[in-house]
Amino acid sequence: MNDSITGVVLTLNGERHLDKCLQSLNFCSKIIVVDSQSTDSTPEIAKKHNAEFLVNPWQGPATQFEFAFKHVTTPWVISLDQDEIISIELQKSIMDALKNPSGGGFLCPRISFYFDRFIYHCGWYPDYLLRVFRLDQMRVHISGPHYGFRTTGTVQKLSGNIIHYPYKDIGEHIAKINSYTQIGAQDLFEKGQSSGVIKAFSHGIGRFIKIYFLKKGFLDGKAGFILAINSFFYAFNKYIRLYELNLTDKNKLSSPKST
Repeated sequence: MNDSITGVVLTLNGERHLDKCLQSLNFCSKIIVVDSQSTDSTPEIAKKHNAEFLVNPWQGPATQFEFAFKHVTTPWVISLDQDEIISIELQKSIMDALKNPSGGGFLCPRISFYFDRFIYHCGWYPDYLLRVFRLDQMRVHISGPHYGFRTTGTVQKLSGNIIHYPYKDIGEHIAKINSYTQIGAQDLFEKGQSSGVIKAFSHGIGRFIKIYFLKKGFLDGKAGFILAINSFFYAFNKYIRLYELNLTDKNKLSSPKST
């Protein structure tokens, strides 16, 4: 156990992988779980691993992490999603790095399971993420529906993987695409960007070509093809929704005023 690091996990109905997620953080001096009012067995799993279990209604990742970090008393933090597990090799790499740490953080490679296999191409691996960091040198970065961490200090890469199970099935992936593209379109709309059918299609086909051909998604078999198709749909859907938002706004401005 390392007394200089706290594991932080944000949860919402995360029972599917949470047990293994928290088990992989057993080298931390403390585990903090911040929950967004789960209705499954998430609270019981957290208590099983002696985690400090805190409930805070979801107001976005930045607010949730701000709440979580107020309860951290160690200089270092490792942040995991509820569907992520630290491999044995990465555990050892983290513990070795923290024996004589320098800089502001460490990049961890992440490997994700999709459809029927772990994805090694498609631009998905190695998906280096800043997940181990000094709390006093870190800030949360938000981009549309996505978040990440940035540090003011130097970073180094660790060996081993964060093992990621992002979707239960294709249906869950489609549902997240539906949610994320709406948030992404709204974010672009608020920044004053415009779109159209041709632009939406161009972004979609560009994403497919990048993932399937340039990033060699074809080497990931059926999973790579399905991922490339859904990536086309993601990009097309985000920009066609942006187009719809622009049209709605234009119609509001041009609609006749009632007398």
